[in-house]
Amino acid sequence: MRPVATIRDVARAAGVSIATVSRVFNGSTRVSEVAEGRVWQAARELDYWPHGGARSLTTSRTDALGVLLPDIYGEFFSEIIRGIDQAARRDGYHILISGSHGDSDDVITASRSMRGRIDGMILMSSDEASAESALQVSRQFPLVLLNPRSPIEGCSSISVANYEGAYGIVSHLIRLGHREIAILTGPEGNGDSDKRLRGYLRALADAGIEPLPGLRVPGDFGESSGYRAASVLLRHDPRPTAVFAANDSMAIGLLSALGNAGVEVPRDIAVTGFDDIAIARYLRPPLTTAHVDAFELGERAVRLLVTSIRMPDSGIVSHETLPVTFVVRQSCGSPLPPKETILPIDSADRNSTRPEGAAAIPTRRKRQP
Repeated sequence: MRPVATIRDVARAAGVSIATVSRVFNGSTRVSEVAEGRVWQAARELDYWPHGGARSLTTSRTDALGVLLPDIYGEFFSEIIRGIDQAARRDGYHILISGSHGDSDDVITASRSMRGRIDGMILMSSDEASAESALQVSRQFPLVLLNPRSPIEGCSSISVANYEGAYGIVSHLIRLGHREIAILTGPEGNGDSDKRLRGYLRALADAGIEPLPGLRVPGDFGESSGYRAASVLLRHDPRPTAVFAANDSMAIGLLSALGNAGVEVPRDIAVTGFDDIAIARYLRPPLTTAHVDAFELGERAVRLLVTSIRMPDSGIVSHETLPVTFVVRQSCGSPLPPKETILPIDSADRNSTRPEGAAAIPTRRKRQP
């Protein structure tokens, strides 16, 4: 194998000092065009790659962003990463990605491993256990939070309109005549899950419906927990006529189990989800759900982080909410035409006091693929 070229090799081949080579690779203007040309030519001929760690010591920047998510598996997380990656590249950054797997210790471990290799981090910390870890991370480099359970002083954040989306879906089911509406919740203590549960409960309360404890079935946002929930719901007396799954993955597991049990959706039980992952429209029946633009979520997080990196003394801290849209498909038994229909979430709760607020979203329609 060919020996790896060093900065000394480049300096010797270009006939300049090591300091001059360093200036060229760090973008300094204190080098003549002739010398710069010789350095780049020597680097190409030797196949020299500048050492990023050494370069960051000189420039105090790495041109890389860290991304730490609870998981990197699944359509929702992959879309967030895709949005982050494309936005980061437009701003001249690359990304380093890791998963915390819902473990607050992993948040610290992964962050330490990235220290010195990134200029800032995007962190999704939706549970209380991760909040203290996120606070420690924020002391090391600029930090933007995705869907934080609670804000951290000095850190910008962007959250999904979880409460409004859940309220809109459950209100739609109520308008269709359902009163025994079950919910499959996400992990206990998870901020997204808690807000979706609050939206569900508020929609029932506004309609004068008493929530039945037996219709609140715990899940973990995974398909298998949705599958297991079917047996609980089918044993309940009275059997629910509709189910709101707090994410699409659980809804997919539920649909599979109901199909295996001979329960027809939506004739016997209506099913709805949350997130609108790509496969949701291809299920049988296609899934009614709240659409979250995960790609945009990633893009906007990069914009907030780059602002923090490039304007560190500005004091600018933003807390944004990503609105969701309500996608009506056949799984809820809606009397709407048999085409995918996208409605503004706030059309479902305009009679509510809506203490958490919901921004208006333009109505649009599109054909189901």
